[in-house]
Amino acid sequence: MTSSRSSEPRAQTLDWRAPHLSLLQSSACQRAPTLEQKDVVRVSAEIDVWDAWPLAARDGRPLPWRGGELWFALAAPVDADPERRHGVASIHHFHRIDGRFAHIGPTFPVGFSPGSREWSGCAVACGKDVTLYFTAAGVRGETAISSHQRIFSAATQLVEGPGVFAEWSDPVEIVRPDGHLYMHEHEGSGRPGQIKAFRDPAFYCLSDGTEYLVFTASSARKPEEYNGVIGCAVGEGQGSFRVVAPLIDACGTNNELERPHIVEHAGRLYLFWSTQAAAFSPGIDAPTGLYGAVSESMAGPWRLLNRHGLVFANAASEPFQSYSWWVLPDLSVAAFVDYWGVGNVSARSKPQGRRHFGGTFAPFLKVRLDGDTAALAEIGA
Repeated sequence: MTSSRSSEPRAQTLDWRAPHLSLLQSSACQRAPTLEQKDVVRVSAEIDVWDAWPLAARDGRPLPWRGGELWFALAAPVDADPERRHGVASIHHFHRIDGRFAHIGPTFPVGFSPGSREWSGCAVACGKDVTLYFTAAGVRGETAISSHQRIFSAATQLVEGPGVFAEWSDPVEIVRPDGHLYMHEHEGSGRPGQIKAFRDPAFYCLSDGTEYLVFTASSARKPEEYNGVIGCAVGEGQGSFRVVAPLIDACGTNNELERPHIVEHAGRLYLFWSTQAAAFSPGIDAPTGLYGAVSESMAGPWRLLNRHGLVFANAASEPFQSYSWWVLPDLSVAAFVDYWGVGNVSARSKPQGRRHFGGTFAPFLKVRLDGDTAALAEIGA
């Protein structure tokens, strides 16, 4: 893909701090509906599924495909301990048709990934040409699993008839942490909510053709325990990108602002991300949920939605039921079923074990956006 740099912004970073989140104590906290047994529909008995995204046109709309849509998600063989899935994850693709997902299979050939496993990304189509942006976690062939993260792209074409993709191009590392804005080292403690980051690339394209990636990262300027940022890179042509200043800085507030992505709506840009209660620094009482900010341009200034950033959280009685929300241009919201049916447990102490893990696609929700405010919409509205 090519890009113009004529509209490259000098972005104003939004500092997300504890005083913003203190407003949650005095305002209504939007909550997703509680999941019921009928809502948890397994795609396969053999694999767990999480972190999903569609094959999208350059404007973010899911591409029509064979009477439905083509989706991607992370997947791993079913394990007695679902948390081990992160160490064996790979990208799979699925056919979404009539609201249901059918598993097709692994996306890349065995041995293709530069990492020891694959983590989240996005997929963009231009005609039949497909570019998949993804995170390579660890290093191929490593004997001890690491949390080192690199961002790659690979290209292919959609095919007619049997099969889905033609041969994939070799993966190319398209953007690197500079050690000045974004940390090189990503190990942290290795525990969810405490891993340092350079992952989850999401593509966005302006009307003038200027391309961006936003991604989950950790601040190199503030190498502290809670130093999550939403990174940004601008396209330089030939599929390469150059890092620029973060869009959101949560240093001292939160360690992981996961799966950021941008949706254009009513002439504004909406930046969404997911985070967990356990990723907030001690003393900040904020729920696992979908958060967001809004701006009139990539250059900012960005403003927190609802003044505190929270769009909606999981049901108070089920604080872990869903995660990894992905907002589409029609304002529908995908996610996966995490730990559900566990009751009102501590929002910072994630359950363990197979019994309550969903490992499948969650029912889609929908949001309403009106300027600087956001809320859940009635399903079907």
